[in-house]
Amino acid sequence: MPSNLTEAVAALMPGLKDDLARLVAIPSVSEWGYPPHTRPAILAAHDAVVDLLRDAGVRDIRDLELPGTAPIITGTIPGPEGSPTVLLYSHYDIVGAGDEAEWTSPPFEATERDGAIFGRGAADTKANVLVHVGALRAWGGRPPVTIKVLIEGQEEVGSPLEEGFPSRHPEHFRADAILIADGGSIRAGQPSLTVSLRGDARITVEVRTLAGGKHSGQYGGAAPDALIVLLRALTTLWDDHGNVAVAGLRREEWPGETYTDEEFRALAEIEPGLSIVGTGGLGSKIWSGPAITVLGIDAPAVDGAPASVQAQARALLNVRVHPEQPAAEAQAAVVAHLAAQRPFGVPLTITAGATGDGFRTSPTGAAGDAMVAAMDAAWSGTTVQTATGGAIPLVKAIADAIPEAAIFVFGATDSFANIHGPDERVLIDEWRRATLAEALFFHEIAERWAVR
Repeated sequence: MPSNLTEAVAALMPGLKDDLARLVAIPSVSEWGYPPHTRPAILAAHDAVVDLLRDAGVRDIRDLELPGTAPIITGTIPGPEGSPTVLLYSHYDIVGAGDEAEWTSPPFEATERDGAIFGRGAADTKANVLVHVGALRAWGGRPPVTIKVLIEGQEEVGSPLEEGFPSRHPEHFRADAILIADGGSIRAGQPSLTVSLRGDARITVEVRTLAGGKHSGQYGGAAPDALIVLLRALTTLWDDHGNVAVAGLRREEWPGETYTDEEFRALAEIEPGLSIVGTGGLGSKIWSGPAITVLGIDAPAVDGAPASVQAQARALLNVRVHPEQPAAEAQAAVVAHLAAQRPFGVPLTITAGATGDGFRTSPTGAAGDAMVAAMDAAWSGTTVQTATGGAIPLVKAIADAIPEAAIFVFGATDSFANIHGPDERVLIDEWRRATLAEALFFHEIAERWAVR
């Protein structure tokens, strides 16, 4: 069978492209709390995925129904006696399309051009759902391993599975290997395993100085301006090079593959003439070191702003955390730093928000060897270890609940997929190779398991 997998996956791609077109056409945008207006599209995507899984040989398909969440799809394929168990994870929900005028083609209409399929959710992560489906189809629905499937519908707004669910219900996640199809290659053609994810924390900072806004001509220069106080406090979070200047935040140089400066400039779309900020290696800036971003500031808009000293101001901060530092610990360090700031003698009100821990692993053992061999073969290259600065808290939750499982984050996307942005796309060749890699992995891990 393995010698025929390459041909089998290639033959499946036209049908998989049709399947992706049907999924992209469903605007399965998730919102926290699973409000009624989101349910028709979410349930339509759910039903479509269930049909695809059933067609691929998955049995005993059931829903996990958690309060206020979209249904979570589970299922199994029994494997040969003594075979390893492989859990397949992905999600069928998406983010909104944003301003559709910024799209070259309609966001909910899969459009093929330049070797890619464009559409909201094409990369994040409906093509990755179909990586699982395609790999199972390549084996005729009877892979040489035991399969467990878990595909959710609320990942984009905070998975209900993150808050201790795997530890409370490990039976849904117990496996020898877990394939998290929610990632991809650092660049097209380069097989990549994501082995590190930064953690995440939110902090709100608020300043109140006056009972109400006051005329800037009469009171400006003496009355404490809340917005100026807030800005003065925020600027202490970084040094003159752009490095985070908060004591207690872990940082180290990244040892694996990363972008070139030219790639990063293109990905970030940095304006001509501007430099990448910070010192040290690029990997440490975006993957193995801290970052603090001001997500929003409550302040009057420039257009129509009154000539007024501001009475109050507020900012929301996002802290990205070294993958092995507890997110709550890093959050506390930033809170302590801000609490020590009193611009013009004005205290700040600081509120710690949600946190999510990062994750780090290494592809070792029989499962790791199998995954690297499968990816090397699928891409005809050498698999590198890479990372992401975004958090997937579920990965850490699963790792804590099932420490014996080998967890692999991979998938069909590449860094230029523009997920969450206009003209999101998946490269067809990357998608094909990811599907082939998973199909090959079933064989590779089964072979290694038999001779342990």
